[in-house]
Amino acid sequence: MLAISSPMVYYLYMASIVRKKQNGKTYYCLVESARVSGKPRIVSQRYLGPAEEIMARLSTGSGEPTATRHHQFGDVAAVWSMLKRLNVAGIIDEVVGSRRTDAAASVGTYIALATLNRIVAPCSKLAFAEWWGKTSGERLVRLSDAALDHRRFWDAMNAISAVDLATIEHAITMKMAETFGIDISALVLDMTNFATYIDSANYRAPIAQRGHAKQKRDDLRLVGLGLIVTRDFGIPLVSHAYAGDRPDVTQFPHLVSKFLACFSALGGGEDDLTVVFDAGQDSADNLSLVTGSSLHFVGSIPPGQHPELLGVAPGRFEVVDEDRFPGVTAFQASVDAFGSTFRAVVTHSDNFHEKQARGFTQTLSKATRQLDQIAARLAGGKTRKSRASVETEIAGVLKARWVSRVVTWELTGDKPANFSLAFSVDKAARLALEAEVFGKRILFTDRDDWSVAEIVAAYRSQFEVEADFRQMKDRKVVSFSPMFHWTDQKIRVHAFYCVLALTIARLMAREASQANCPMSVRRLLATLGDIQETVLLYKGDRGRPRARHVLTEMDPTQKKLYDLFGLATYAPKR
Repeated sequence: MLAISSPMVYYLYMASIVRKKQNGKTYYCLVESARVSGKPRIVSQRYLGPAEEIMARLSTGSGEPTATRHHQFGDVAAVWSMLKRLNVAGIIDEVVGSRRTDAAASVGTYIALATLNRIVAPCSKLAFAEWWGKTSGERLVRLSDAALDHRRFWDAMNAISAVDLATIEHAITMKMAETFGIDISALVLDMTNFATYIDSANYRAPIAQRGHAKQKRDDLRLVGLGLIVTRDFGIPLVSHAYAGDRPDVTQFPHLVSKFLACFSALGGGEDDLTVVFDAGQDSADNLSLVTGSSLHFVGSIPPGQHPELLGVAPGRFEVVDEDRFPGVTAFQASVDAFGSTFRAVVTHSDNFHEKQARGFTQTLSKATRQLDQIAARLAGGKTRKSRASVETEIAGVLKARWVSRVVTWELTGDKPANFSLAFSVDKAARLALEAEVFGKRILFTDRDDWSVAEIVAAYRSQFEVEADFRQMKDRKVVSFSPMFHWTDQKIRVHAFYCVLALTIARLMAREASQANCPMSVRRLLATLGDIQETVLLYKGDRGRPRARHVLTEMDPTQKKLYDLFGLATYAPKR
């Protein structure tokens, strides 16, 4: 007997075994009763079976489970709870409209499930049903085996038009800002592309084109993706999918225009907004768009375009903020760029200097090895190339960044048989190069009211969007790949729910951090994933085995995350 009191209600729990008869057969149940507000109530019943079966289990030890199954629970339930908080399925269904009565599930439900899978265990729609069967998903949403067929997912994707996608993304962003209080005053913009395996003869996917592959897969067709994310945990607010052969700089206006509409709907004034972007987005048109809309910006200019700023004496550099940015110094100036004059901040980072020096050493070593090979070939008289051809070959080696500044060479001889190549690395030239260029960046901005430290902090926040792109290229969790879609429309829907998956994952990391459990997305999902559901199977003399569902033991961090994401709502009940 256990008495529990509260200010309003008194409970008295008692357990007893009750005999029941049904269809002439007697069986027993374990019944827990309670007196609630003075009235007796049965609060739970558990079937034990007929007397002979109970005696057999007690006498033979068959009360032990005969088998177990393990289901994925913690990560699946936590992601689903976030999808529910954002009302993702409801928003999609409101935009797309209701389906036929014979449809297995709504469009929103299928997209929510696709998003869940992208976060936890990315796989094809064909493999989805097998994965789903190994999770506790049936308590999240009940679907028949036929409803999990990959073709049902395709049907749902086909129901979403490009206009619908824009409306849905906008509505989800509004809901996210309302629910989570996201700070959108400072944002970061960047673009990347993803390799696909779409056949060259497939003309139904014009969004997939060959271009400059950032994953170094020049043999594959690419899909471009631009994001505007918050500086607070890199949460995506606006996305833009585009053909992989289009330069990033041409897609800048599309992203900025989409966000301006979103920002206006949130009730923000444009003067409150600062956009951060790198040199890849620089152009006169893009700068005119930003400055003409009263937005603020922090960007960068390739250092080689302004040698007068690189040649400034080291004495002009001052420490920016030793606590926040150790080893970073800077000085201020003005710079003419794209037809206007802007405030410039030239920075030098010891860490960046060291990285560039190591990288250049590797580049220089490769170049000298290639020159050695050319010299050896010429020394052996094993060339029939003309002087012009040999000089072109040498120039190709020296075109690597900065190599020609530090390598001196001489080609002697009047015919191929007696050509000779001599070269050396000029150490003084290398020291001068390092002093002039290495570790330096030229930032420019129209934020005249910001301190140097604020400008540096804003520009460095680009790591948020860069981290987002790295996350989407992680094939284990929150991944853009694998993508098994071959038409333009489905690729755009795929890109949408992949960005939505990233949004959910970043929001989860933000929630965990605010609850004093800071961790990466991958570690967070792994920690939640270790909260598993065990199904204990008890086989009787006849009939189907009885099953008891229990969760695995949780450590303090897992228990904290269990409460934070409301996993009790989806946990097995006794």
